Amino acid sequence: MKKLNLMTALALSAFVAACSTAPGNYLDTSNLKEEKNTQPQKQYDVHLITSQLVMDQAQAAVAARNTAIPPSKYASTADYTYHIAPQDILGVTVYDHPELSTPQGSTFSSGGNTTQTVGQALKQPYTTALPGEADPYGQTVAKDGTIYFPFVGRVKAAGKTPGQLRDQVASGLGPYIKNPQVDVRVLAYRSQKVQVTGDVKTPGPLAMSDVPLTLVDAITRSGGTTDGADINRVRLTRNGKLYVLDANALLDGGDTSQNVVLQDGDIVNIPDRNDSRVFVMGEVKTPTQTTLIRGKLTIADALTTAGGILDTDANPRQIFVMRGMKDNPTQPEIYRLDMTKPDAIMLSSQFQLKPLDVVYVGTAASATFNRVLQQILPTVQTVFYLKQLTR
Repeated sequence: MKKLNLMTALALSAFVAACSTAPGNYLDTSNLKEEKNTQPQKQYDVHLITSQLVMDQAQAAVAARNTAIPPSKYASTADYTYHIAPQDILGVTVYDHPELSTPQGSTFSSGGNTTQTVGQALKQPYTTALPGEADPYGQTVAKDGTIYFPFVGRVKAAGKTPGQLRDQVASGLGPYIKNPQVDVRVLAYRSQKVQVTGDVKTPGPLAMSDVPLTLVDAITRSGGTTDGADINRVRLTRNGKLYVLDANALLDGGDTSQNVVLQDGDIVNIPDRNDSRVFVMGEVKTPTQTTLIRGKLTIADALTTAGGILDTDANPRQIFVMRGMKDNPTQPEIYRLDMTKPDAIMLSSQFQLKPLDVVYVGTAASATFNRVLQQILPTVQTVFYLKQLTR
């Protein structure tokens, strides 16, 4: 008996010693001092996923999308009117008086190596300002918002529409020209612009013109989005405030409220899909991360992407969705789906996940017990064989 105890002690000593001499990487924690957590453990409310919860979340998503619309000067594109501002270049035509009109066929240098006509300048797309800094034959609106015109003098142009300025110039020419016929147009839109950044093919500034510029127009005129763009979370910065718009709701669902009319100084950012990830963990065949598909992903989609739950180890009553850790890490929202219920399959295909959600599949009690056995069984077998050898 003493011999058996001695052999058992030697085996356990060898086992413990092997932990520190076993090959491979390991961390020596003897020099680490971990602070004990003295805070009481928090308890979190778990919401059971039901059909009513799915309906409530769908309505809340629509309401949140509507409240994200930024305040605008224009209710629709029909209300949009371009107003002249400093740095705009104007062309003024007085019919039957070419000496007072902007030359239509004259060439001008734009300050670089390019020479073009005013007609060519008019044909330039609104996204491209005139190259160089030199002005064409035309009236450049000064910093104080005025232009100088013969016989009329200094005229306030900023804040006016081309039609309003036309009437003012015609009125000023009245004492000198009988019934003057005047036309005013913008040769170059230089004063107002919108910045488009992020995952578009041609990021950069877009000039505001007499044609209203909407969100979809800005994306289209920037060459469209790249493959990794997330148009469900388009970020619009206006007057120092950030708004998140869903361009996909417009393209797929016809929600025209998301196609806002842009204004001077707006910054449109098309983000990538890094923040649209969903993590699937726990007792699934292939723990993975996936991204929302056009802004949508259900529990069923996520579990299918991970290969489904493990038949022997997963607890189908514990399909958890953990949400809100990024914005509020101390108070996450936790939802649970019981896959043993008859309506669970329907609910799993209707409950919409949000960016950075974590889907976690719990472990069955029998699987936990089996894993404990797998850990202690080699030790028990070793002791048994030592006992047999010492007989």
